[in-house]
Amino acid sequence: MALVDIKVPSIGESVTEVTLARWMVQEGQYVVLDQILCEFESDKATFELPAEVAGKISLLAAEKDDLSVGAIVAQIDTDAVGDVAEAAANPVQPIQSPATPLATITPPKVSIQSAPTPELNLQAPKAASEERLNLDETRGDRREKMSRMRRTIARRLVSAKNETAMLTTFNEMDMTAINELRKTYNDQFVAKYGVKLGFMSLFCKACSKILLEMPEVNAFVDGDDIVYHPYTDIAVAISTPNGLVVPPVRNVQDLKLHEIELQIKDLAEKARNGTLSMQDMTGGTFTITNGGVFGSLMSTPILNEPQSAILGMHAIKDRPVAIDGKIEIRPMMYLALSYDHRIIDGSTSVTFLVRVKTLLEEPIRLLLES
Repeated sequence: MALVDIKVPSIGESVTEVTLARWMVQEGQYVVLDQILCEFESDKATFELPAEVAGKISLLAAEKDDLSVGAIVAQIDTDAVGDVAEAAANPVQPIQSPATPLATITPPKVSIQSAPTPELNLQAPKAASEERLNLDETRGDRREKMSRMRRTIARRLVSAKNETAMLTTFNEMDMTAINELRKTYNDQFVAKYGVKLGFMSLFCKACSKILLEMPEVNAFVDGDDIVYHPYTDIAVAISTPNGLVVPPVRNVQDLKLHEIELQIKDLAEKARNGTLSMQDMTGGTFTITNGGVFGSLMSTPILNEPQSAILGMHAIKDRPVAIDGKIEIRPMMYLALSYDHRIIDGSTSVTFLVRVKTLLEEPIRLLLES
């Protein structure tokens, strides 16, 4: 019997451990060359493991196991004879967890009867505790291990709160001009580039311009040093079923608005399909997050380490504002800039946010430049 070890592959210098998300084959199944055996989940992305050889597989690791790079997860017996045609023709199905689904738990039946005559019961406290225990067991509580991505998110959020001097400054922005610009030029934009003119490309371009003019907001602290960037890789927060991811759009300073929109669209599709690569997730000098798509009116976004600043966009709401001494109803958005006070002074953060707001309230300049 010739056995071939199947190991956790190396996917990058910074990745030393992964989680086995799910098996795509079953114990003892005959597999063919390049057939997908399982999915691994790293800190930032999910990737598949193909079979190196054909043969009968033995599974040596379980789903949800944390595994080091190089660990043996399975063995394939290349001397085993199997139905190659059947293995290739029948796509494998993920193995179902043996745990009982929550929806199938049957609550206890309760019958209503006439109350019995009260009797003295010296065992009442013990009976009450047992009833409580039985009640808890039938209410459907379940314990589930965090996914590796969720654990990474949790660790990074705690680190950002504990390891940085984070503060947030707020402002509000009149969205009238941006709304009019999109209303006027969106059809032409779609006809020419095949993608809508969205808010995010305008915000990315405005932030990129100001970041290059205020390099400390585009830098980060590394020990006793400050690392400055002569470019702007702006990470865009994208919500997925597994959590929030922030892949960067690179070299925004050199991109046109439609190029930014196309890259954001591509990254969003990859994120929701679970196909973001490690390269897609690496880097970023500044982050923009839009809680407004979920209805958030105001929030304090948390830093995306090692970056020193993050801009939070929020819901657009019609509000009364004073314009040239008169009250008018305008579409307004609250902006929030969270920043690391170790490197960015309060005056710098306020100035940055005001300059972004001022530029976006006259967005035709961005359109002309792009």
